[in-house]
Amino acid sequence: MKRFLLIVIVALAAFAVYWFAFKPKHKTDDGEKMTPLSVKKHSESFNRAVADMMTAYISMKDAFVEDDTSSVKQHARSFIGLLDSIPLDELKKDTTLIYETAKSNVNDIKSNAQSILAQTDITEMRHDFNMVTDMMYPSFFKTINYEGPNIYLINCPMAFGEDRPANWISNSSEVINPYMGKHQPAGKENMLHCGSVKDSIKTN
Repeated sequence: MKRFLLIVIVALAAFAVYWFAFKPKHKTDDGEKMTPLSVKKHSESFNRAVADMMTAYISMKDAFVEDDTSSVKQHARSFIGLLDSIPLDELKKDTTLIYETAKSNVNDIKSNAQSILAQTDITEMRHDFNMVTDMMYPSFFKTINYEGPNIYLINCPMAFGEDRPANWISNSSEVINPYMGKHQPAGKENMLHCGSVKDSIKTN
């Protein structure tokens, strides 16, 4: 009988050692930060509206490259109208917070785009364009969970002088600087390509 009890005790001890020492551990989510909820898939009309708005933005950026203030304002007006046409109500299907955040983003972007229309000096217009860019990327794109064509955030470290950087968004990684423009003084033509890709959103 003693021998039998001893065998049982040894077997229980061996099982206990296996359970605590060798059994695979399961990770828990305790302590991990939750990521914000985001829309997983937009309608075709939503994505088309965002793409049309971005086309107007890119056209405005290209007009700055040409130092063409009249064309800048023309595309700024188009940009504002297309910004208003984005069906933000679709975001309500996800969370009220996302909808309200996107709506606030749009209002801020539009306010600075409207300021471009009020300016007569191209440098001031470029300051407003930089503000439009900074409010779009990353805040607006992350809030709506951007699903359009690949876009690139490009930075010029001296857009407004030494240590005064500015950003712009492009549909290409090629650096063509809207803050310097094509009409630079002799010897500074290479400033048109001053800048580097800072970030990107690639969806395909």
